[in-house]
Amino acid sequence: MFVITEATCQQVVGQQDAFSAVEAVFAAMASGDANNFPVVREAIGYADALYGFKSGFDKAGRVLGVKSGGYWPGNASKGLTNHQSTVFLFDADTGQLDALVGGNYLTAVRTAAASAVSIAHLAREDSEVLGMIGAGHQSAFQLRAAAEQRAFKKVVAWNHHPDMLPALEKVANDVGLPFEAVTQEAVGAQADVIISITSAHQPLLMKDWIKPGTHLACMGTDTKGKQEVDPAILVSAAVFTDEVAQSISIGEAQHAVNAGDLNEDAITPIGAVINKSHQGRRTADDITVFDGTGVGLQDLAVAAVAKRLAIETGLAQVIEL
Repeated sequence: MFVITEATCQQVVGQQDAFSAVEAVFAAMASGDANNFPVVREAIGYADALYGFKSGFDKAGRVLGVKSGGYWPGNASKGLTNHQSTVFLFDADTGQLDALVGGNYLTAVRTAAASAVSIAHLAREDSEVLGMIGAGHQSAFQLRAAAEQRAFKKVVAWNHHPDMLPALEKVANDVGLPFEAVTQEAVGAQADVIISITSAHQPLLMKDWIKPGTHLACMGTDTKGKQEVDPAILVSAAVFTDEVAQSISIGEAQHAVNAGDLNEDAITPIGAVINKSHQGRRTADDITVFDGTGVGLQDLAVAAVAKRLAIETGLAQVIEL
């Protein structure tokens, strides 16, 4: 059995590796060659933690496994990331445990890769301003991945705690983009692409603030009750997602669907756009939304890449069970 540590994952898996893996697994999902299994996600009644499992099987890539982990909100004060997880990969032919892969870094890069895939396939080619709602740990990964998809000229950002914005500004400057801290309304007014990556439970962006042609990647809503944007945005937009079942139950679309304002049939898997069975954006004025709920197959896809690259570079540890 192979063991791929967090440090090794960071060493061998880059943004493009994650992008390619996530894009391919979204395409496989849309063609019926990969399936996610039901998610288990529960509050454990201790340390305010959420814990659960995401699993699935990618027949096209022969990747079978499960990610176990969750969210510990007090970890930041301990010098740890709030999200903690480990990926277990199994041999699809025998069911034997094949690898243990650190999941913290991979969760961050696969989440950023998902929004980047949505930008690549749905955002206007002439998009110039990137908007960020949220400045936590994940936001840096999101910004770096997004910056590779369009020739942005500026980043505008808002965060509930403004003192966190300078760290995000440094990331923007590192990729050669000027940065401005603005209000939520100004993000909507200026940005051509907006990424929301928060743990909010109420709308942070309203429909009237969003200009025509905007692409929104809503990446923070992955649990029942969470919410980042005005449901009216989704009602008026072309809505895409990683998986429709999660989008309507734990994703951003849950609110508009529960209110009866958005039909499940109006939500399109992003894989259909990748496979070219759906045209995606129709006009320059369309508002497009990607509801990124986070699926287990994303984790398995990047974990499989980490295992392969670690073996190729001699960094994988081998242990006997």
